[in-house]
Amino acid sequence: MATATQKITLSSSRDIPFNKLVLSQSNVRRVKAGISVEELAESIARRGLIQSLHVRPELDSEGKETGLFEVPAGGRRYRALELLVKQKRLNKTTPVPCIVSEAGDDILIDEVSLAENIERAPLHPLDQFRAFQVLREKGMSEEEIAAAFFVDARVVKQRLRLVSVSPALLETYAEDGMTLEQLMAFTVSEDHARQEQVWEAIKDSWQKEPYTIRRMLTETTVRASDKRSLFVGIETYEAAGGYVLRDLFQQDDGGWLQDPVLLDRLAAEKLKAEAETIAAEGWKWIEVAVDLPYGHTSGMRRLAGTTIDLTDDERAEREKLRDEFDALEAEYAEADEFPDEVDARLGEIEEALEAFEARPMRYDADQMARAGVFVSIRHDGQLAVERGYVRPEDEVVEGQEGQGADGCSPEGGESGGVQGAVIMVGGTATEPEEDEELETIRPLPDRLVSELTAHRTLALRDAVAANPHVAMTALLHRLVTDCFLPHSTKGCLEVHVREVHFPAQADDLGESVSARTIADRHERWGDHIPAEDAALWDWLADQDDDTRMELLAHCVSFGVNALHEKPNPYGGMGVSQHGLDVRLSQADRLARATGLDMVAVGWRPTVGNYLGRVTKPRIIEAVREGAGERAAQLIDHLKKSDMATEAERLLAETGWLPKPLRMVDPDADAGGDTEADDLPEFLAGDGEDEDATEDEEQSMVAAE
Repeated sequence: MATATQKITLSSSRDIPFNKLVLSQSNVRRVKAGISVEELAESIARRGLIQSLHVRPELDSEGKETGLFEVPAGGRRYRALELLVKQKRLNKTTPVPCIVSEAGDDILIDEVSLAENIERAPLHPLDQFRAFQVLREKGMSEEEIAAAFFVDARVVKQRLRLVSVSPALLETYAEDGMTLEQLMAFTVSEDHARQEQVWEAIKDSWQKEPYTIRRMLTETTVRASDKRSLFVGIETYEAAGGYVLRDLFQQDDGGWLQDPVLLDRLAAEKLKAEAETIAAEGWKWIEVAVDLPYGHTSGMRRLAGTTIDLTDDERAEREKLRDEFDALEAEYAEADEFPDEVDARLGEIEEALEAFEARPMRYDADQMARAGVFVSIRHDGQLAVERGYVRPEDEVVEGQEGQGADGCSPEGGESGGVQGAVIMVGGTATEPEEDEELETIRPLPDRLVSELTAHRTLALRDAVAANPHVAMTALLHRLVTDCFLPHSTKGCLEVHVREVHFPAQADDLGESVSARTIADRHERWGDHIPAEDAALWDWLADQDDDTRMELLAHCVSFGVNALHEKPNPYGGMGVSQHGLDVRLSQADRLARATGLDMVAVGWRPTVGNYLGRVTKPRIIEAVREGAGERAAQLIDHLKKSDMATEAERLLAETGWLPKPLRMVDPDADAGGDTEADDLPEFLAGDGEDEDATEDEEQSMVAAE
């Protein structure tokens, strides 16, 4: 005979006046979480009580009902209703919807409270996004939605931004196929096809972090922090029809500009307009470029202009600013730090005073008629104007006063005209990717080695200039060699201080730490050195020994030549193999004597200066040496472009250097392990110590 299944009986519901309800002491919620009671009260006032309270009749000591009901589940709702009563917005006898359980129920009242709180499931972010989207489509603004649900307006904007993600990817997220962070990364682009293409490419690989997704979606865009973007201005770019990708989920430094061609055109137009304004001053030529190569003024003479004096009003304004600056510093001299508004004002005053110091120059009209100007963009997006440079062919020749060597301006143009805007957009062309085998490690290209050693040459010059004793030793060595060994091969120091220029140079050479330091030092000395020959002799004779040594070191440093060049086996022009060996050997000796460290002077391997210029086996070799075998294995399956990008990240803080930039140990055993000799110092151990293991684990974590 079949047994009948016992049916479940649900508790009845009824309306109970609020003043008949009391909060149960068995309510498990003690810690505040979620929206506040005040916000919940406003929600009830706006929408009514959406969820009933769960109550039980209160019993006295004899087990009889008192007529009151205790609330074990719904304590926050009870507190919100209580607040509305206190505010006179709700009558204390207002009926409250309640689910009433029996007083003698076998289920403990504590269990009811715990279950009511634990079994509540939070809303899925995708459902929240869809709900917000429906409200937005029905006319509510983002701010109104935020106010109605007591969340920040940014949260609403972020959720609504998910509408830019492909529906296919939204479904993948709904089925737990990707994380919320990955989904949010796709919002930087509105191209659904590209989004799906990127996900298809990475979904089964190790490289599917949000960073990787953002990088792949923005690889053809330009950062808003790029100097071209800063120069043109985001507003101008957008007004011209350009679109800027924004990332609402993390700091994006202003976003990404999607139309590099438009940006380059706007930058070229603005540079040309600036050049035309400067041309009206009367210059013979103006060379315009987004980037000017390092040493672009080499071989040219700089005109000595006259600084335009301050007017009486400008002097009065400068003194007023100085007095204000001194007064503010004196007022807050005892304070640990300046208040924000005072600190901001001091910064404004400093900028204004610096503007007074950077006075424009006045040039003679005849000089301007054969001189020119370089116009470019500084790294911070500001216009860079370098006036008063005379090319060798424009120098005055006897009998041809007032005109260039050929009697006219270059290209036959009129004096003061713009020769033509020379804007380098793409820099050097990237070499095509090769489909090489990982086992084959080819020699580094000669041009790349030349570019790397150009970096080293600049750093060596800076190091020699900072070490007068070493500079003097190098100078005496060269002089003694010339006097007593006249037929010896020239080394790395050109004693007559003929500055060595770089036939091949990377785009970042001019912005390197060494280049800036040398330029600053040269400018400081130039402010003091007289231009007339006799005056210069007298000035030098009057200096103390320390000053003369520092100046000697600075001048000697310009003759340092640590460049690798392709040797000429047939003699004649160029350098022989023996001459190149001597030069590089002496360069190594200078590096050891000055304590040169290319890592300390700021060189890091990047896609542009090394990793994107070598073969895949070279990239793997670099990561293996710098970050360990496990890190190398993580990227060995990638395409060359992705491999180079990931290698840049993995090697950023390892101190790894390519062989042309490493310090050569003169005492190294020539018959030793070649691979070990090629490793940087911090990888030269046996790899079994705890520190090495720890470093490799950290690299593994970074790669994952």
